[in-house]
Amino acid sequence: MRFRIAVAGLVLAASSGSARAQGVANTNCKNVTADACQQVVDLYNYMMPQLGIGLTGGNTTLAQGGSMGGRTLGLMPKIAVDVRFNIVMGGFPNLQTPTVTSPLATAPPAARAFTTKATPIPLPSFDVAVGVFKGFPMGVTNVGGVDVLLSAAYIPSLTLNSITIAPDSPLKIGYGLRVGILQEGLVSPGLGFSFIQRGLPKTTITGKAGTTTVAIKDLDFKATSWRLTVSKSLLLFGLAAGVGQDKSSASTGIAITPPTPVPAVSFTGLKQPVTRTNYFVDVSMNLLILKIVATGGMVSGGTIKTYNSFDTPADKSRMYGSVGVRVGL
Repeated sequence: MRFRIAVAGLVLAASSGSARAQGVANTNCKNVTADACQQVVDLYNYMMPQLGIGLTGGNTTLAQGGSMGGRTLGLMPKIAVDVRFNIVMGGFPNLQTPTVTSPLATAPPAARAFTTKATPIPLPSFDVAVGVFKGFPMGVTNVGGVDVLLSAAYIPSLTLNSITIAPDSPLKIGYGLRVGILQEGLVSPGLGFSFIQRGLPKTTITGKAGTTTVAIKDLDFKATSWRLTVSKSLLLFGLAAGVGQDKSSASTGIAITPPTPVPAVSFTGLKQPVTRTNYFVDVSMNLLILKIVATGGMVSGGTIKTYNSFDTPADKSRMYGSVGVRVGL
């Protein structure tokens, strides 16, 4: 899985043309391991926003514009459950062997130029929407309907070659609301505004690269998103489109333990916040209570600083897509 490859890269960066630095050196990266440490920090800053795109995707509920509406047969709230795979057209830096400096060195390592390789990054998503308020009648539609939104992210405990992934808990639940500006009907489109907060389980990743042990400690990743969406079902097919914003934040600690007598490096408080604009379009096939949905989207904007430079900047616009199924009652 590409997520595991990304994790492996974060670990391997510590084992192993000049360009102007885009950011400042991390002051925790010192002495013999300074270059290896700085590569780990930059790789973390480079990859976290891409994982954020995979976590949030596009529409909060596949193929949905406005609110869900009233109750099914007047008995139970309308429910939509969707499972999708988001695939980010990402990039992964080609790692370089770190330089070894003097234990007495106080200056940061020289900034380097990294090439990157196009790398699709898939992440699964599980989402539920529950209509809790139909809204107020207005002509042939309703306004002001409310849906409760839930999502789930899962990371298993596993050992992959020399890498151990240990989440505090394997499951993380996200939550939010959608307010219907217009409920979709026979002649009216659906139009709505949604807000949701998602996250990944807090995770520690430990691995070995040669005789060096690297730990990414208590990685805590959250993403807060809002969406303005419109949809219209056309018998067998449906269309939905939207625009929104994703504000993601990640924090972690880094520990690098080389063989003695080289001193270890350990620090916390490494953060990576970024805010990006998100555009997307859903195309769906309607099969009774089942919808098969394909999504195409793009994120852009935000500023992501790195000390080393990359031929593809960390904050470049990224395309993504998803395929999924939605069941509604």
